[in-house]
Amino acid sequence: MSDIVDKSSVGLDARQYHIDIAPGEVGTVALLPGDPFRVPFVAEFLDHVKDVAHKREHRTMTGYYKGRLITATSTGMGCPSTAIAVEELARVGVTSFIRVGSSAALQPGVEPGDLLVSEGSLRNDGTTAAYVHHGYPAIPDLAIAQSLKETAAAVMAGSERSVFSGINATDDAFYAEGPEWIAELSRMGILNVEMESSAMYVVARLRGLRAGMVCACSSNLVTGDSVYGDKNARLKEGWMASIEAALETAVALEL
Repeated sequence: MSDIVDKSSVGLDARQYHIDIAPGEVGTVALLPGDPFRVPFVAEFLDHVKDVAHKREHRTMTGYYKGRLITATSTGMGCPSTAIAVEELARVGVTSFIRVGSSAALQPGVEPGDLLVSEGSLRNDGTTAAYVHHGYPAIPDLAIAQSLKETAAAVMAGSERSVFSGINATDDAFYAEGPEWIAELSRMGILNVEMESSAMYVVARLRGLRAGMVCACSSNLVTGDSVYGDKNARLKEGWMASIEAALETAVALEL
């Protein structure tokens, strides 16, 4: 049985198989949008931008924000590719992760374009079950979560948009989120639902790393309010605000 591959020990000091990044090509903090086409949105805030790699769903760019080296890597959709991105970024030197993405609200009063800061995730995914016991919590680094709340509030001050914080759900199957499930999540007080954060949180905790999430609200699944159609500009504004809040947190905490 000595020929069985131990994935935890292979490729540790090499260019990573999925994200195509080698040690020394990125910094210690990474912003994680899901969509590779949103990585350039992060780059709009940065100086001395470099295109590092783009393989599969994982696009990576780096640059400096207020003197701090920032990495932006897309995770793709869902927990499996997110777990791979976090694992491989950790192998090349990243120690802190902030997810910046889209998320659907589950409580009345939250509108498209508002910011949603995660205080923990309900693990309704299969990936984290492969890592840990079903009762293991998926929670952010507390200092990062608190800083994201503060920086998001500062970024949104004076605008028509609001900042909310609470527990989110992480689901695997976008089109399996039927009315009964949405109503149940809302009844439990879950603020919003997305598809990546539980994997990021669990992998980060297991590897001794730090993670947090701030998302822009794309739709409200209990009121029917959506960015689809004439409200897309509000979502883009939300994305940019979430990125700015994440960058300010990276600087404030010296991640």
